[in-house]
Amino acid sequence: MAAPLSSMTGFARVDGGDGGMTWTWELKSVNGKGLDLRCRLPAGWDAMEQPLRQKAAARLRRGNVQVGFQYASAAARARPRIDAEAFAELYRQAVDLAQSMKLPRPEFETILALRGVVEVAEEPDDPETREARLVAALADFDKGLERLAADREAEGARLGAVVEGHLAEVAGLVARARTLAVTQPEALRARLKEQVEALLQASPALSEERLAQEAALLATKADIREELDRLDGHVEAARALLAEGQAVGRRLDFLCQEFGREANTLCSKSSDLDLTRLGLDLKAAIDRLKEQIQNLE
Repeated sequence: MAAPLSSMTGFARVDGGDGGMTWTWELKSVNGKGLDLRCRLPAGWDAMEQPLRQKAAARLRRGNVQVGFQYASAAARARPRIDAEAFAELYRQAVDLAQSMKLPRPEFETILALRGVVEVAEEPDDPETREARLVAALADFDKGLERLAADREAEGARLGAVVEGHLAEVAGLVARARTLAVTQPEALRARLKEQVEALLQASPALSEERLAQEAALLATKADIREELDRLDGHVEAARALLAEGQAVGRRLDFLCQEFGREANTLCSKSSDLDLTRLGLDLKAAIDRLKEQIQNLE
C-alpha cells in the first residue's frame, strides 16, 4: 500500500506533565525547500534540542517547522524568599525620606510589596528527577510530532484531490489542442497562398507544387504533436507520483517545469488564434497546478 501524500502545512499541540511540573508543546509547519527546524526552548532545557532535531528528521522530509515548549512548576515546589539585604536598604531609604519630609514611618508590609524584595524560588531538582522529566517531555514531543504528521497527511489528501483536478484540466486542454493541431497544415497553406498572392499581384501565381513545398516546410516547423505527446506523458508521470505518495513534492515540482517548457513551445509554434488561446489556457492551468504542488512534502 502506497504511503499517503503529505502537505508541508500542519499544526499540533500536546499538554503533559509529571506531577511536579506541567508543560505544553506546540508544533507548526509551513512550506520549505528542505527541513528547517527552529526550536524555542526555555533556559535550562537546551539539552532537548539535539534529540528534537533527530526525531523530526526521522519523521519529516521537508518544511519549515517551529517548535515551542513552555512549562510551569507546581505550586508545591515554589518557595517564597525574602531578600533581606534589599529589604533593609529599601526600608532605610524610606525611613530617611519620611524623616526628612516629616512623614510617618513606612509600614513593614509596604516594603515587602516592592518588586524584588520577595522572590518565589523553585526547589532544584535532583539529577534523577531532572533526567526523568526530560525523558517524559521528549515522549510528549513524539506525540506532538505524530499529530503534526497526521495533520499534514490530512491536508495532503485534500491537496492530492486538487492536484488531480488540475491534471485532468491539463489533459483535457492537451486533447483539445490535438484536435486543433490537425487543421494547422491546411491553415498554414491557406495563409501562405494569401500572402504570396498579395505580394505578387502582377506576377503569375506560384505553382501548386512550390506552394505545397513551402507549406510542408512551415508545417514541419509548426508541428506540435511531439509537444502534445510529451505533455500527455507528463500527465501520466504526475499521476504515477501521486499514486506513489510519500515525499514526491520536489519531483512533481520539477515535472511542472517540464510542463511549462512544452506549453511555451506549443504557443511559439502556433499559427492559429484558437490554438494560441488554448495554449495560454494551458499555461494558466499549469501555473495553478504548480501552485498546489509546492505545498506538498
